Amino acid sequence: MWKFIVRRLFITMPQVLLLSVLVFLMAQMMPGDALSGQIDPNIDPAAIEAQREKLGLNDPWYVQYVDWVGSALHGDLGQSFRHKMPVTDLIGQRLANSFWLAVATLILTYLIAIPLGIISGRYNDTLRDQLITGYTYIGFATPLFIFALVSLWVFGFKLEWFPTGGSVAPGLEPGTFPYIVSKLQHLLLPALSMALITTVNTVQYLRSEIIDTKQKDFIITARAKGAPESRVYHRHILRNSLLPLAAFLGFEITGLIGGTIFVETIYSYPGMGLLFMDSITLRDYSVVTSVVLLLGVVSILGVLLSDIILSMVDPRIRIK
Repeated sequence: MWKFIVRRLFITMPQVLLLSVLVFLMAQMMPGDALSGQIDPNIDPAAIEAQREKLGLNDPWYVQYVDWVGSALHGDLGQSFRHKMPVTDLIGQRLANSFWLAVATLILTYLIAIPLGIISGRYNDTLRDQLITGYTYIGFATPLFIFALVSLWVFGFKLEWFPTGGSVAPGLEPGTFPYIVSKLQHLLLPALSMALITTVNTVQYLRSEIIDTKQKDFIITARAKGAPESRVYHRHILRNSLLPLAAFLGFEITGLIGGTIFVETIYSYPGMGLLFMDSITLRDYSVVTSVVLLLGVVSILGVLLSDIILSMVDPRIRIK
């Protein structure tokens, strides 16, 4: 087990290094630089050039990359010219909101997907299966941002069941019961909007696994021995069908990263996705590079976590 984890870590580290190089090079190719948004363009060009030389912006890209990585490893991601504060502090404020949004979405996704997938797979080719399959087809065909916009309009503006922006009502003291309730109210609709769309992959995957497992030889043998159908289903079919869902966890995390960018923007939810979009619009380069690097690392670690969990539940896939 530990050999497998160490080997996967050795594979992950070059991926993170390559990601950091690509993020830095793409930032270098963007118009302007880290100094562009922080100074008055009417200042004497000679003074601007002197400041650029002082900050090392005229150095070769590989020298700037080494300096950037060294500063990042020490927790210095630069300064945001829009927010007038260190990028590390800014990301720290927004990261908690995105984290809880992702956790709530994952919980809702599995609470919806597992029962639907079990029903659809166990009673395949029945009316229940056709209804659930129809829901998944609609989910596959509906873009997330369209569904989020419609949900915001219906449940936020028309029915007024949920807040339409922000992460908490103003004027509430952190840690109090009204504050926690307000956070949950602001969190529920964005999380539910993502969950209802992202859940369709898990439903279809679980349905296919159950249908495929029902046709395996050991299931036929168990039934031929006279085992009760409930025992065959719960101890053999369902248990073997649920194990591969562990492999989906990393991909769910990766998909959530892309989804939160749209959802947080639509709901004005102050998380990493909204910060990323605002920073691109305002060309806040230090924030853009830091957010892209962080989200990329989270995606890589999500796949690593998925592999580790799958190796724990299914030892056959471990690398010897």
